[in-house]
Amino acid sequence: MLQSQLFTKTIRHAPEGEETKNAQLLIRGGFVNKSSAGVYSLLPLGFLVLEKINRIIREEMHAIDGQELLMPTLIQKKYWEQSKRWDVDVIYKTGANLEYGLGWTHEEVISAIATNFISSYKDLPKAVYQIQTKFRAETRAQAGLLRGREFLMKDLYSFHANANDLNAFYQKVIGAYDKIFKRVGLKTVLTEAGGGAFTKEYTHEFQVLNPAGEDTVYYCRKCKFAQNKEIYNEAAHKDCNAEIKSDRAIEVGNVFKLGVKFSEAFNLNYLDAQGARHPVVMGSYGIGPTRILGTIVEEYNDAKGILWPEAVAPFFVHIIQLGDSPKVKTAAERLYKMIRQKSSLSVLYDERGCMAGEKLNDADLLGIPWRVIISDKTVAQKKIEVKQRAEKESRLIDSKKLLADLKQRLVMEKHIH
Repeated sequence: MLQSQLFTKTIRHAPEGEETKNAQLLIRGGFVNKSSAGVYSLLPLGFLVLEKINRIIREEMHAIDGQELLMPTLIQKKYWEQSKRWDVDVIYKTGANLEYGLGWTHEEVISAIATNFISSYKDLPKAVYQIQTKFRAETRAQAGLLRGREFLMKDLYSFHANANDLNAFYQKVIGAYDKIFKRVGLKTVLTEAGGGAFTKEYTHEFQVLNPAGEDTVYYCRKCKFAQNKEIYNEAAHKDCNAEIKSDRAIEVGNVFKLGVKFSEAFNLNYLDAQGARHPVVMGSYGIGPTRILGTIVEEYNDAKGILWPEAVAPFFVHIIQLGDSPKVKTAAERLYKMIRQKSSLSVLYDERGCMAGEKLNDADLLGIPWRVIISDKTVAQKKIEVKQRAEKESRLIDSKKLLADLKQRLVMEKHIH
């Protein structure tokens, strides 16, 4: 894409009142626009990143036989009343007589849907998921994309004949989540937590240790013990003599064993092989794609801007034309066309007629992994200047070598995952 054709432009200074890196850099770079506290628009650059995160999530959900669907956001009061969650604090109520609630989660809806299709042990197990906008009346919407009132969530729901089958799938989801977070570049700590409004059982959160987070996690590097501050019990670590540490953390995913709470509320039952009736055993598993986006920026940044991991970057290559001589322009255009025609790599080409300093500063802020500079100097040497965003030094190579290196990076990425 030509950079002059981008819908957005960069902003020189950090937006007033934004303290977190993700809010500052995403707004400055033109990835998001803040409409109000906790409510953001994903602009074209931000949407490109979000779609790559969602693609990774979908691939790993399909790998464990999750089937995608899409449920309504507008949920009638009767569903919430059946589960006794109409009066929770986070729900937005709407309609002339407040007879609807905006979906902050979907256990009620999916349980009601499942009654149409699950009636026998032969119908189990099943797993369905959606990627959909959620609404929560957060009293302290802050920290950019880390705590919003409107946000995107991937929620997976599973249905089982018994607790053993649920437990096995629960571990399978944990494995899938591990793969997702590694692929997007996040290192997580699997942390025990309370069930909140979902379940009385302990649940598990995927936490990224980062000072921008609102949670506090107590953890041990040696034995992988980790608990959220809300339930922390030092005695649970008695079998290990290593030091327990505590840090702020960002929750990017969670998994819940719902048991039969919602199936009983919605009469979701099945008949076993002997004809006996049992409530379906359920699980619920969430990941926040928009929160992942914000967390990646909190983890990958420097004084100049964002450093996107290759797997989620809005573009893979950033071609920067320095100078407007015919030779430079021709060389830059030729390289742009070659990469697009001979590879599947996405390219942003900065052909704008502005100063070199402005172009380089914008490139640092946008954080595209591979930067390629075409200038009078490189044209004279019949080379191109290549620099990876996270590296300090650049190198001079020819265009064929660049294309081979870029293709090799893609092959390595696919082989790893």
